[in-house]
Amino acid sequence: MQTICAISSPYGSGGIAVIRVSGEQAIAIVDSLFDGRVSLAAASANTVHFGRISRQDEVLDEVLCSVFRAPHSFTGEDTVEIACHGSLFIQQELLRWLIDAGCRAAEPGEFTRRAFLNGRMDLAQAEAVADLIAAQSKAEKDLALSQLRGSVSNALSDLRERLLHLTSLIELELDFADHEELEFADRGELKALATEIADHLSSLLASFQTGNAIRHGIPVAIVGAPNVGKSTLLNALLGEQRAIVSDIQGTTRDTIEDTLVLDGILFRLIDTAGMRETDDKLENMGIERSRQAAEKAQIIIHVSDKDERNEVSLLNDEMMKGTVIHVRNKADLGAKGDGLLISAKNNAIEPLKRELVRVARESMQTSAVMLSNARHYDAIRRAYEAILRVQEGMANNLSGELLSLDLQDCLSALGEVTGQITNQEVLSNIFSKFCIGK
Repeated sequence: MQTICAISSPYGSGGIAVIRVSGEQAIAIVDSLFDGRVSLAAASANTVHFGRISRQDEVLDEVLCSVFRAPHSFTGEDTVEIACHGSLFIQQELLRWLIDAGCRAAEPGEFTRRAFLNGRMDLAQAEAVADLIAAQSKAEKDLALSQLRGSVSNALSDLRERLLHLTSLIELELDFADHEELEFADRGELKALATEIADHLSSLLASFQTGNAIRHGIPVAIVGAPNVGKSTLLNALLGEQRAIVSDIQGTTRDTIEDTLVLDGILFRLIDTAGMRETDDKLENMGIERSRQAAEKAQIIIHVSDKDERNEVSLLNDEMMKGTVIHVRNKADLGAKGDGLLISAKNNAIEPLKRELVRVARESMQTSAVMLSNARHYDAIRRAYEAILRVQEGMANNLSGELLSLDLQDCLSALGEVTGQITNQEVLSNIFSKFCIGK
């Protein structure tokens, strides 16, 4: 493959910028522009060298070149990372010089794609690289790092290997179909393994709601009657005037969303319209959206105030499927009763913040291995459906030939997650979403 180059640091001026070069000719190409005490061609792996980038007596910059030799590099290829000064001119000029010397500008995600193709990581781990770069909270970072280290890959690899062994035995039986007395695959063992795999896949599927919430923010709906201080509470949590606050009922007619990080956890806060009976068409539309937000929320903050308006007639318990935190607002005006006592107006909301973190952490401890990628969820869902068909087939004493088809479907779906089974269209779609330089 042709040697590629790209800026790997964020776009813009800064103290330092990093240009990555990878491919069979990476070291030779950079060395042709490098003037230092040691030739990069003779440099040991995993070493850093100071020198100047120059050509035809023109010095572009003083740089540090880090040399990595195949296969012990991010891409599995010879790689040089050039740390230069962060001038936009220097960055672009250095790229131009590298291209003139024989490089090609890298496509989005091409370095990580090469790491996958060269066996440095599987597809699930490669996708975790993008998630790690985009992480907005400690919880999201920890989840992406866990997946990069192979938490999902290892769990599926073990299941797939065991299933592959039994599948091969069933198919061996088919090769000896003329000898009906031969049975290579123990049906009892297959039944037990199918049950184990179904349970494991079911657990993974159930973890997606939490994993997806960690990745995009745990949805938190703030609900309650009009004028109990929902918008004031949103503003207090965010530390800014995000929502309009007024004594006029029905001021909030649509949901307002924003994000908040507490103790390393990303929350997606949703302020909703006050729940009440009204003939106002627009307000009713807002109330309907409030219902929908409450139904989808993982955490519901139910706000009441000193007037004890703690019953929301248009929002029943069946709609609120998430964890409900009851809050009694306006403690500064003498609010009492059940729930956490707070004063959103005076920013006295620490008890609520602590409870949000506690509830979130409790939900995040449901599974050691957690899904957060919709592509993985879809593939594992199809694997789960296939293994259910295997269980049903064994219960109905179906032939090994029919069982083998469903087992192959399950294996194929599991292989899609890690990239053991994939196609160029899928790869192109995944890596096109990466930033250039990664």
